[in-house]
Amino acid sequence: MAIRAMNSLTPNQVRDMFLYVGQKVVENKPFLTKIDSAIGDGDHGIGMSVGFTKAEENLKGKEFSNVNDVFKTVGMSMISSMGGASGVIFGTMFVGGVKKLEVKETLDLQLLAEIFEGALEAIKQRGKAEVRDKTMVDALQPAVYALKESVEKNFSLVEGLRKAEEGAHQGVENTKNYVAKFGRAKSLGERSLGHQDAGATTVWIIFKSMREWVEEGLQDD
Repeated sequence: MAIRAMNSLTPNQVRDMFLYVGQKVVENKPFLTKIDSAIGDGDHGIGMSVGFTKAEENLKGKEFSNVNDVFKTVGMSMISSMGGASGVIFGTMFVGGVKKLEVKETLDLQLLAEIFEGALEAIKQRGKAEVRDKTMVDALQPAVYALKESVEKNFSLVEGLRKAEEGAHQGVENTKNYVAKFGRAKSLGERSLGHQDAGATTVWIIFKSMREWVEEGLQDD
């Protein structure tokens, strides 16, 4: 799995990266369930596991000719299998950024930043959440900003993903200081303080796993 200079991925490498991401999210199902049980419905870990398991079914063993179709496959798998707001929002994280994008045959840091910036805009439009509302946006927005800044600084793909992971993690930590504005946690008011948001945590795991996969490829190259 040689990745030239670690700065661009083929569509099938993007597929393999998201297969790895899915495995890591599924592995974290108990952790996500525990977080969500504190202030939410307790089903976030189960939902994410279902979504990424369906994505694995739809990705595994298939050849992809463009990056767009990989993102669409992940997103539509989530929307079709998870149901509810969480499925739509996390599906939009993968579908939203490629919806109007011309067909791309490689994924580099600039395109990754562009895709997730589009996804962030689509999620905000659909869910109406902003930073400090204690949702996945609290992790996704700083991750997107970190990707864009990394592009400006001409960082490598793995460096950009590391910065995005750091931004997402800080976003997760910040959610502990926010009162929830959406979902079941909204009814808890200030009792939701001190607890991290499960959706934001999943976003951090996704970026962390992407960085791990690319870093492993760098070591193998």
